[in-house]
Order: sequence, then structure tokens, then C-alpha cells
Amino acid sequence: MSTATELKADQNVWTDEEFMALPQDGHRYEIVNGELIDMGNSGALHGYVCSLLLTALASYSLSNKLGAIFDSSTAFTMKNGNKRSPDISFFAKERLQGITELPTGFLDGAPDLAVEVLSPGNTVEEIHDKLVEYFENGTRLAWIIHPNEHYILAYRCAQEPDRLLKSIDSLDGEEVVPGFTLPVADLFQGLSF
Repeated sequence: MSTATELKADQNVWTDEEFMALPQDGHRYEIVNGELIDMGNSGALHGYVCSLLLTALASYSLSNKLGAIFDSSTAFTMKNGNKRSPDISFFAKERLQGITELPTGFLDGAPDLAVEVLSPGNTVEEIHDKLVEYFENGTRLAWIIHPNEHYILAYRCAQEPDRLLKSIDSLDGEEVVPGFTLPVADLFQGLSF
């Protein structure tokens, strides 16, 4: 069987159908400048932090009817054709007006809130490129979470973070996820059972 890279190595344009038809081999992919990028696996700490935040955001967003939350298996189509998959995404209900059912394919544009939880393999350049692309495509707030160092950088634009949040601080959804707060320490708690 061909690998995903061999399937499209010479092609720069991917349709939604082709991207969704990639082998279900346990890998996550993004398309960046026509190239298929294997996002790899991230490990237990990454998955745990993502799960804690995803659960809190989803519960709050759904109970307050603010919008839709997506996990890292959801890609979004950028203006340049790239398909990006933040670890956690939030689309405000205003951006989903007129949609009664979500498509089986991809939503256009970046989410209102894009969350990236750093993995050991992430580079500064990679994260910066993602932030630039997110904000150029509709993101209004981004959180970059460093699970090993126990801090979060909150961005309102791609150039520089607005805030450094430590374990003593609270994560704030600002006007993007109004009323949402979560103590940063809750994301970095050790197992206690």
C-alpha cells in the first residue's frame, strides 16, 4: 500500500475529498503550500492537556450556545488552499449563521479561537507560520500552551503575544468566548488518583 506522501507527492492542489481519503493510519496531516505534512503523534501529556481544555471549552460553549468546538482531527481551509488543524478550535455562532448542519468537509477560514499545545517536535518557525496564517484567515485569539513549562501565551495578532499566563493566572476567553475562564493551573495538574 502506498504511503500518503507517495499518493500525492507530485501534486500541489488537494481537493477536500482527496485530503479526507488519506489512509486512516493513525497520523494527522496538514497541507501547507501544497505539501502533505505529517503532524505525527504528540504523546500523553499533550493529549491530556488538550482533553482538559477541550472538555472545559466545549461544556461552556455548548451550555451558553456560543458556537462550535472542534478537535485536532478537524482541518480548516485557508485562503491560500492550506488545510490547518489546530489542536483545539472554536467557531463563534456568528460565523456559522445560516448553517444548520456542519459539512462533512471543511469550513473555510481559521477558527475564532485557535489553540496549539506544543509538542517536543514543534519549532518556533512552525508555530509562527501557523499563527500568521490563522490571523490572516479570521482568528481573533490564539493560545499557545507549553505543557512542560506550565505557561500559556495569548495572542491577539501573530507578531507578538499579548500576555504570558502562568499557573497563578486564569485563561480568559475575552470577547471571543465571552465569560469563559479557567485557572491555568487546572491544565497542568498532576494525576491525583
